Amino acid sequence: MAGIGFELRKILKKNTLFSYLEAYGLAAIIGSGPWALSILALLLIGIISIGRIFPTDLIIQFLVMVTYLMAASLILSGFFQLMLTRFISDMIFQKAEIDIVPNLVGCMLVMSLSTFTAGFLISIATELDRSVEITMVSGLVVLSNLWIVIVFLSGMKQYYKIMLTLAAGYTLMVCASLLFPSNGLLGLLLIFVGSQAIIAFTLLIFVFREFKFKRLVLFGFLNRKKAFYSLAFCGLFYNLGVWVDKFVFWFHSDVSFNVISIFRASYIYDLPIFIAYLAIIPGMAVFLLHMETDFAESNGKFYDAVRTGSSLDNIFMHKDKMVVDARNSLYQIFKVQGITLALLLLWSDEILVVLGIDLAYLHLLYVDLVGVSLQVLLMALLNVLFYLDKRYFSLFLISMMMIMNFGLSWLSVQLGPQFYGYGFAVSMLVSTLIGIAFLNRKFAQLEYETFMLQRS
Repeated sequence: MAGIGFELRKILKKNTLFSYLEAYGLAAIIGSGPWALSILALLLIGIISIGRIFPTDLIIQFLVMVTYLMAASLILSGFFQLMLTRFISDMIFQKAEIDIVPNLVGCMLVMSLSTFTAGFLISIATELDRSVEITMVSGLVVLSNLWIVIVFLSGMKQYYKIMLTLAAGYTLMVCASLLFPSNGLLGLLLIFVGSQAIIAFTLLIFVFREFKFKRLVLFGFLNRKKAFYSLAFCGLFYNLGVWVDKFVFWFHSDVSFNVISIFRASYIYDLPIFIAYLAIIPGMAVFLLHMETDFAESNGKFYDAVRTGSSLDNIFMHKDKMVVDARNSLYQIFKVQGITLALLLLWSDEILVVLGIDLAYLHLLYVDLVGVSLQVLLMALLNVLFYLDKRYFSLFLISMMMIMNFGLSWLSVQLGPQFYGYGFAVSMLVSTLIGIAFLNRKFAQLEYETFMLQRS
């Protein structure tokens, strides 16, 4: 994410109140991405039109099917996101920017083929109208490629164009869904998929304008000598781990219901967890602002000092600065997310009343808010570990989170409503604590391990 770090540092150099608001706003938009914006847009469609423009059952079917599209696209594209990001970083370091766009196109081709195949196989079991099935498969392909294109946001300079594109795309989706209500479920899905396609292709144009290229397609990102498949599984397992508790509740008959075809929803679990995910926006803004400015800069200076054979005192100085920046970044994230959590816990009942949601969901919303806040801290820890190239421990930590979230969520269903949500929250808590302990120990051994890595 070095590109956004450079832009944020340039904004912060103005040292004015507006520049800080500008930097935090930009970090929030880029950090949260279309995931948080799409939740807001979908909630807006539901709040405005349910029971007024569209029948309630139709809106529920649309929201559930879009949620499945989001989940499947994030999980499937997760295999390529981190691996491609690392490959691009290596290309930039090696001054081989000319190969970036061809590898992006190659990744999108592989992604499109994989998601089309997966979507086609799933559509066989859905027994929906053929037009709806085709739209769903197209949506899966478009969304999966959109997440891949977002990987390139870090290397671009047109951040305000990106913000405007995201805002325009989701505004178009909301307006179109309200202006063209006569096409039913198919119409809503076409509007959603079309809006995502517009966003994806617009961002792709920005990428093409940023990087020069001579060839259109390359598959170097799959080369075993250059690719880091441990990162591929980190991305896959992380996204699967984040969604696995939802799947547990969706497909357990005691706490879910059938919405349409094979698509199910949980009448008690879904609303609180998706409302809670909006709480990540302040934490993500601080995460991106501090991690990609202070820590990223000091991390680069430390490894530059090692590579260029700087004096031992200078290396120690840069290492101490990096450790201080890492701890300060984590502290700032903890502080801001903690304040956000406290305010949302205080106002949770008012939020549910405004949204017209039964207060019976209040306890689960409390638990989910804590779990989501811990997830932001876990993301920050993983970011530091990736900077330090601790890929295998990151894979272990993510795998543990995924397995715990599945197992504890399943157990919570068996234990009863008072335990719902604790599987997600506890898995995030344990993973975060283990990550902090490991990172603290690794910082103490950093010089030794770095020099041994250079020797090897």
